[in-house]
Amino acid sequence: MNHSASSASSLDSHAPSDSSGHLQGTRWEEQQKVLVLEQLCGVFRVDLGHMRSLRLFFSDEACTSGQLVIASRESQYKILHFHHAGLDKLAEVFQQWKCCRETQLKDQVSDEKSCMQFSIQRPTLPSAEAHPEERLYRRLDVTTWLRHLNHSGQVEEEYKLRKAIFFGGIDPSIRGEVWPFLLHYYSYDSTSQEREAWRLQKRTQYHDIEQRRLSMSPEEHSEFWRKVQFTVDKDVVRTDRSNHFFRGENNPNVEIMRRILLNYAVFNPDMGYCQGMSDLVAPLLTEIQDESDTFWCFVGLMENTIFISSPRDEDMERQLMYLRELLRLMLPRFHQHLTRLGEDGLQLLFCHRWILLCFKREFPDTEALRMWEACWAHYQTDYFHLFLCVAIIVLYGEDVTEQQLATDQMLLHFSNLSMHMNGELVLRKARSLLYQFRLLPRIPCSLHDLCKLCGPGMWDSRYIPTVECSGEHPDSQSCPYGGNSTPQPCSLSPSSTPSPSPNPTPTPPPEGKRGSKTRDIFTFRKQS
Repeated sequence: MNHSASSASSLDSHAPSDSSGHLQGTRWEEQQKVLVLEQLCGVFRVDLGHMRSLRLFFSDEACTSGQLVIASRESQYKILHFHHAGLDKLAEVFQQWKCCRETQLKDQVSDEKSCMQFSIQRPTLPSAEAHPEERLYRRLDVTTWLRHLNHSGQVEEEYKLRKAIFFGGIDPSIRGEVWPFLLHYYSYDSTSQEREAWRLQKRTQYHDIEQRRLSMSPEEHSEFWRKVQFTVDKDVVRTDRSNHFFRGENNPNVEIMRRILLNYAVFNPDMGYCQGMSDLVAPLLTEIQDESDTFWCFVGLMENTIFISSPRDEDMERQLMYLRELLRLMLPRFHQHLTRLGEDGLQLLFCHRWILLCFKREFPDTEALRMWEACWAHYQTDYFHLFLCVAIIVLYGEDVTEQQLATDQMLLHFSNLSMHMNGELVLRKARSLLYQFRLLPRIPCSLHDLCKLCGPGMWDSRYIPTVECSGEHPDSQSCPYGGNSTPQPCSLSPSSTPSPSPNPTPTPPPEGKRGSKTRDIFTFRKQS
């Protein structure tokens, strides 16, 4: 492309004379047209034979729309979007081109034959890979929501409600009503009258917090401005400004978001404000549309959502340790590649933003919020966000292992996929991976905390997996979880569902109202 542009520019300064001949004049005119198209119309030209990979990601079930992702050997990406069909026709052309190219390179060296990786990703999962309860639940709408409430306004059968949200999501029209329950602002046992009285009480408390901020001494205000307000003021004016709720100059909703974040720093001075919090508050305010209620829902989000509740280094490292173990079990080839890369690869830098911002920068809001709701439902695990991470790697990480990408190339690979992945497909794959994880015959004790839940257990059935000690217990001579001290290799292919034989097939837990008290979901047993 650069060569074509420079050639055209050179020709532009030396226009053909009358004696150049008709052929040269025609060629010059064609090159000028191409240059104009490139500059004004966004025409993209590339020699596919010199590219490293070509991927087609379909985003609709009819497999007509989606993205064409072209990657150069220098890890530069070009993403072309097909919003109104046509990608299926292009796929047929590329399939024919790939066959022709393979025939042409048959007698050439293997390095040249493997320079182009071609694949098509369709937004479906084979039935063998899908969760058995997939598609049994529809989105929670007003009618269904009201069926979960009794005459006093209490939620009946909380477990069923959370399960329905996990699989089907929540209709946007009632998010402002349902989210406060998921974020622990409202108790599931509370009546409508109790919730209204609670709101008034919390509104008064919120007003008191704001008054503490506004009544700071000049010295306190100066320190607060330096540590908190300066960063908040910069962040809120560039958060979700394309959203109609925050669009435009002097939008009052931007000021409300600012006040919520400043007041939270006063309410929780140990945490204060961290960059990225505005990305979490914005959707809450958009859906709840009340300043005090949004504030307390944000408090619940920070206190009860494991993956963002305390973004300190040790907390992130714990998340990454769990994720590395899940990859070792469920995607061993990818984990082996990370191991070969050494410490840099095992740091999993490409997924730090996924965890800290709850995938908000990776998917459009409609899909990211569905992921939030699935995580908030706490169905069968408090760590569903890690299964979402594994699902992204399973679906979109093939290039990493196929081409043995280095750490920086791996980071660039996943960064370039931001906002171009199929969120619904990732959700379905994550639910499938969670189901397969439940069927593992053995799990390492390092994943013990993944099996601590706020609600019904992951293994509320006759089937209980065997724990194997990882051997990493410096403060204890024996495994505190009763694991076997001689771990055996155990991996799970994401393309197949394991058989728990000779253990019986797990049966669904009894449906009914469950408490929210944190508990261990099973007692680990030693291998016999």
